[in-house]
Amino acid sequence: MISDDDASKELKETLDLARTPHGTVDNVMRVHSLRPSTMKGHVALYRAALHDESNTIPIWFQETISSYVSMLNDCPYSLANHWKNAEHLIGNNKRSSEIENSLRSFEPKKAFGGSELAMLNYAEKLTKYPGSMVEEDVNKLKVQGIDDGQILELNQIVGYFNYVNRLLNGLGVTTSGDTVGYYKS
Repeated sequence: MISDDDASKELKETLDLARTPHGTVDNVMRVHSLRPSTMKGHVALYRAALHDESNTIPIWFQETISSYVSMLNDCPYSLANHWKNAEHLIGNNKRSSEIENSLRSFEPKKAFGGSELAMLNYAEKLTKYPGSMVEEDVNKLKVQGIDDGQILELNQIVGYFNYVNRLLNGLGVTTSGDTVGYYKS
């Protein structure tokens, strides 16, 4: 990973695009230093999947889905960051502990029901058995009142975290030097 001091002009511009509210560049983005074009693509995908104002899945639940996919993929980097975000956004230590315990035991039904459980079940199947997905998997979401836009949001969150978990695990990226978790005070 190339430091800001050693970055070319093009890389500096891309690093600036990827900066956090703290002014730092997390390792998840800096790992792209040798290929700024993939960093640009990664930033755009991340922001579209998780931080687009048109998304209607509650942000705390987006972070919970992100955390569950990261647990399923055994990705400590994404889990550290996104579970910290989820805990902050849930804002209730007892509830977040209940949720975390259910997800870590891969039994989301212990903490969720209805549409939330349906979304977590979809996330699990798409993560573990992507070749087994069928139309009925989407229909199960619709029966729970999840609209097409939310299904797409869910699909993109799950797809993004499967991508990024493999990127991070495949390159051995750690949180060393990163500010972990929620950025807003």
